[in-house]
Amino acid sequence: MTELPPITNNPDIRFLGKLLGDVIRAYGGEKLFLRTEYIRAASVDRHRGVEGAGETDLGLDRLSLDETLDFVRGFMLFSMLANLAEDRQGVAAEAGADLESALKRLADEGIDHKAVMALLDRALVVPVLTAHPTEVRRKSMIDHRNRIAELMALKDRGIDATIEGDQVDEAILRQIALLWQTRVLRRERLYVTDEVETALSYLRDVFLPTLPALYQKWDRALGERTPSFLRPGSWIGGDRDGNPFVTADSLRAALAKASEAVLGHYLDAVNALGAELSISTDIADTDAEVLRLADASGDSAQSRADEPYRRALSGIYARLTATHLALTGKPAPRPSLLKGEAYPDPRAFRADLVAIAHALAADGGGALSSGGALGRLIRAIETFGFHLATLDLRQNSAVHERVVAELLKVAGVEADYLALDEAARVKLLRAELSNARPLTSSFADYSEETTGELAIVRAAAEAHGRYGPGCITNYIVSMAQSVSDLLEINLMLKEFGLYRPGSSPTAAIMAVPLFETIGDLEAAPGIMTDWLGLPEIAAIARARGHQEVMIGYSDSNKDGGYLTSTWSLSKASTALNPVFEQAGVAMQLFHGRGGAVGRGGGSSFAAIRAQPPGTVQGRIRITEQGEVIAGKYGTRESAATNLEAMASATLLASLEPEQLSPADTARFGAAMDTISGTAFKAYRDLVYGTDGFRTFFRQMTPIVEISGLKIGSRPASRKQSDAIEDLRAIPWVFSWAQARVMLPGWYGVGHAITAFPDKALLADMAEGWPFFAASLANMEMVLAKSDMRIAERYAALVEDETLRDGVFGAIRSGWDKARDGLLEITGQSRLLAKHPALDQSIRLRLPYIEPLNLLQIELIKRRRAGETDERIGEGILLSINAIATALRNSG
Repeated sequence: MTELPPITNNPDIRFLGKLLGDVIRAYGGEKLFLRTEYIRAASVDRHRGVEGAGETDLGLDRLSLDETLDFVRGFMLFSMLANLAEDRQGVAAEAGADLESALKRLADEGIDHKAVMALLDRALVVPVLTAHPTEVRRKSMIDHRNRIAELMALKDRGIDATIEGDQVDEAILRQIALLWQTRVLRRERLYVTDEVETALSYLRDVFLPTLPALYQKWDRALGERTPSFLRPGSWIGGDRDGNPFVTADSLRAALAKASEAVLGHYLDAVNALGAELSISTDIADTDAEVLRLADASGDSAQSRADEPYRRALSGIYARLTATHLALTGKPAPRPSLLKGEAYPDPRAFRADLVAIAHALAADGGGALSSGGALGRLIRAIETFGFHLATLDLRQNSAVHERVVAELLKVAGVEADYLALDEAARVKLLRAELSNARPLTSSFADYSEETTGELAIVRAAAEAHGRYGPGCITNYIVSMAQSVSDLLEINLMLKEFGLYRPGSSPTAAIMAVPLFETIGDLEAAPGIMTDWLGLPEIAAIARARGHQEVMIGYSDSNKDGGYLTSTWSLSKASTALNPVFEQAGVAMQLFHGRGGAVGRGGGSSFAAIRAQPPGTVQGRIRITEQGEVIAGKYGTRESAATNLEAMASATLLASLEPEQLSPADTARFGAAMDTISGTAFKAYRDLVYGTDGFRTFFRQMTPIVEISGLKIGSRPASRKQSDAIEDLRAIPWVFSWAQARVMLPGWYGVGHAITAFPDKALLADMAEGWPFFAASLANMEMVLAKSDMRIAERYAALVEDETLRDGVFGAIRSGWDKARDGLLEITGQSRLLAKHPALDQSIRLRLPYIEPLNLLQIELIKRRRAGETDERIGEGILLSINAIATALRNSG
């Protein structure tokens, strides 16, 4: 057996762990502390191979229900604090994942500065926050965690006391004590408004201050001003696919709250600038444009008569307060005594500030124009506008079909649109889109579904008029399977002026197809060929500068397994590229990634760099959700690290020379086709071809219990069905993670590697092909987090012994094949041998996860046997929360 290297806790983990122990002793009592410490130490010894420790009784069965709840909370909090400690030590940061390193790498490869700036001029990088329910922790828990991070940062700088006078160590202890006494579980299911508020806290408190500061850093690295190419997006409040609670009202509320937040930030910044820019005309010459702004401000205070910058900013502030009232319907928190006309758009606001910046730059050798607060504010306006984050709309194509069918029928255009074949649908829709005549009538009666969908588009049109066209730019069509699915969006947009026909038609919101299943991905190039083959559509796309295509990781994985999903996504991206080149339109891919590897998770830096050649070209959007949002963007420091990694990877993926020769590309691709086919068959045979598999899944995993977690506003299944096909990908992946199987992240790969005769070729691929290397690295992490010994305990929950033995036997055999095959082609003696930091991170957590799993299994048994004590249900949900926290990317 390979000897494992010792685990060395970083100092932060030891420090925070000791404080947690002190809190448990102080608030839970000496008995709880000693019992918790005994279980912890015994479990650690077992996992570290201490002689005889494997026979040690952990004593879990001697815990009362109340002690069980306290114990689970303690282990969950340790995992949360360990995550924080590792993030602070840069475990999540990757070598070379910063812009300066990327620029040096490109320069070494002969890519000059001019090429970099040309790419950035047309680039767009967007992390899109979604409300997909994989964050199990309450926001209150995350807030305390982030406060601890802030206090630890003070400790790093040698500061002993906070600005309020509290001793830093005592303040950290206080936050941990608050965590211990904070209710972990939500009592009510989240509403859309709750999800909006949560996302808003990240956008307002992290993205708003972090991005302008990042741009300042990048300006220095580039030696000139960086184009504002990276900005945030959101689905929260606009994603209606399967969520009946997202309505026109929730859309309006999401947009209004975002606008209020960003305008509040601008008001504070302008107010601070007014205090700072105390330049007097008695000492300094003043630019004519600043004098004009000062004179127009209406600020006649004698105390500021010689301070034109302050008077100019008083006028800008007055206009901004009027803008706040106009856009939010609320007066500004700190009203102005002056009267001002609301800014018509962010450009006008920016222009006034740029005039001040130019004036400052013209004097004193530009000493006051080096950026600073004014530069960051101008950058913020460019990045966030008056809308903060661009909000996408999303709905299923089947809904659009029904809505359009009703509109056409009521208008007397077509009695049975749904009966038409694709060619007839396209012909009819194009004819309707060629004229300005509306289909809707205020005198007609429509179904509730049609009324609701039209209300959404009407609200989007209102938002364009209120906040500007940047507030909503994309309409995602889930399950897009034809050109008509996209034309239907334009028809709905036309009803409210967002699509305008004519000799040069325009679309203020872009219809974006989402290709999700393996079949959809294979059909994508043909659909986009036909779509861009429509002259009016191609003209709109060229005028816009690009057409977006979204590719989904979650459903393609559930449909075809890990390896086939990743390869199908890569092949679809590659096949789409010539389609766009032939149409003369830039392609923008939107990657629908989740937190877990089975849903596209893993390193964004590695994933972007592993994209097929020619498919990035400076433009990429990526979904961020659930626990990933808190992990990546919970603090300004982690946000800066992750945003810079996305930007750097995009530069490298777009400009680096192709690493593979044409010959290697061909032979590697052929090998992938073969192993993907084998993996696909193995996965489909197990999940969809095994009698009783859905029963096995529902009895082995806590899928039923997970539905009790109040972590999202959206239902877990698309339909009232227990079929795997109808289950959403998130609970599918989440359930397997809880049971420590992680099946969506590896099953079928071992079969494929075992069956492939040329292992040396696979080793070459693992060494020299970024796509394959990234795929294996993600799978390796999943295999390291899974545990077939514990999974077997979960399998014992399956009532039918024959079913249990057959299905779990196949799973265990598949896991062994995946591990052995990966080790063979990567040349390792054990998992993660080449990734010591990740290995340490995972092995540190394993002793804390195992007791949680064992307790969860016993509680599930009791609950399913009919015990009704509420503490049993609470214990199950707490254990789900704790295991997810420890695993980090479980959803």
